[in-house]
Amino acid sequence: MNPEIAMACRHDRQLRGIVDGADLLTADGIGIVMVSRLRRDPLPERVTGCDLLFELLEAGSRERWSFYLLGASEATSKRAADVIEARYPRAKVVGRQHGFFDPSEDERIVADIAAKRPDVLVVALGAPKAERWIHAYRDRLRAAVAVGVGGSLDIVAGTVRRAPRIWQRLHAEWLYRLINQPSRWRRQLILPRFALQALRYKDKPRARRS
Repeated sequence: MNPEIAMACRHDRQLRGIVDGADLLTADGIGIVMVSRLRRDPLPERVTGCDLLFELLEAGSRERWSFYLLGASEATSKRAADVIEARYPRAKVVGRQHGFFDPSEDERIVADIAAKRPDVLVVALGAPKAERWIHAYRDRLRAAVAVGVGGSLDIVAGTVRRAPRIWQRLHAEWLYRLINQPSRWRRQLILPRFALQALRYKDKPRARRS
């Protein structure tokens, strides 16, 4: 859950239903954490898709979990698989599929994932495409866990550099990405709108599911 998805849920009922039906939401963005504090229901910290993926890989190496990678370019997907197998030797990549596929290929991909039965299906199709795809086929994937991770496979593969730790600690990772990828400026326009909505509703705390 990031500000962009939160704002989209206000007018997209299908996406709102997908988000409400998720088993787990993480606060992917300091804006979500700040709003939780304004609403007097504070979340402990930010958990990005990238952070979550690396933690899953660490756990996967300990527990010998299997992973299926869906998304990114073919070169990035292959490189990410190689990196995972080198850094997390007991985590097994049982399959992968680049993200530039036609919807007509969905059935083939779903069948391949179901046949491999991964412990973790990593979906790097971008938000909210990843969430919609997972939701559409969740009952047929036969994966123990399916998680949307944004562009995290690019970071795993090393094709995109993540913000240095100091930027992350200052909660300015979004600014670092904008500086390095100026084409993202249109997406950032949602942030002031999100902030205004948060201030507008700050006095209306909402119960959070345990």
